[in-house]
Amino acid sequence: MTELVHYDVEDGVGTLTLDSPRNRNALSRQLVRELFECLDLAKDDESKVVVIRSADRVFCSGADLSEAAEGGMDEGTRALVDLQRRILRHPKPVVTRIAGPVRAGGLGIVGASDIAICADDVNFALTEVRLALAPAVISLSLIPRLSSRGASDSFLTGRTFDAHEAADMGIVTRAVPADQLDVEVSRTCAELKQGHPQGLRETKTLLAREPLAFLEAHAEEMSTISSRLFASEGAKEAMTAFLNRKKG
Repeated sequence: MTELVHYDVEDGVGTLTLDSPRNRNALSRQLVRELFECLDLAKDDESKVVVIRSADRVFCSGADLSEAAEGGMDEGTRALVDLQRRILRHPKPVVTRIAGPVRAGGLGIVGASDIAICADDVNFALTEVRLALAPAVISLSLIPRLSSRGASDSFLTGRTFDAHEAADMGIVTRAVPADQLDVEVSRTCAELKQGHPQGLRETKTLLAREPLAFLEAHAEEMSTISSRLFASEGAKEAMTAFLNRKKG
């Protein structure tokens, strides 16, 4: 099988690159499994900082709806919970570099990251409501980041919003001009690398305490809700219609 997530370490930075252009980096079983493997590799190597980025113009299009339409999402919803958990629990700071659109489940990676930096031409959308779904599983990392008004607006409307609004909501740390994105990510990583590994680890544990407590308190309920909705007739019809429009 073609590798969908590449991992490289250079100058103290471990970089995970999502590279599944055929489905716009959708969270397929293979891609999530490889993310787990790369996050595990990054725990024990010489890196001090972990960066998650995409190879292509799209950061992540959310759940793999083809897999969901074919076989349900019991396993997939629990895997996405675990992905957020692994990022929050990772002993090293996780920086997400966002150079292209992020949809639905992809926002779980962004929400769980310690620092998220995006280009100012990027847009976001929590589109679940339009597919007869709810952003149940990714709410585990997003709700602790968002104001209640921001959550209601973005979750209920499913509308597309820009990078600056995402920063105002608390979804991303900051939005920068697209031609300055790599400079800003490099600067942030350089600042993080000045921290002692123990200091970084313990400070991250401190900061992740409440988001992790929220995740663990609601993980089972949100997984059950998400699985039920993906299996519903309404969602199956909406996903099939969406996939057919893409093919057309």
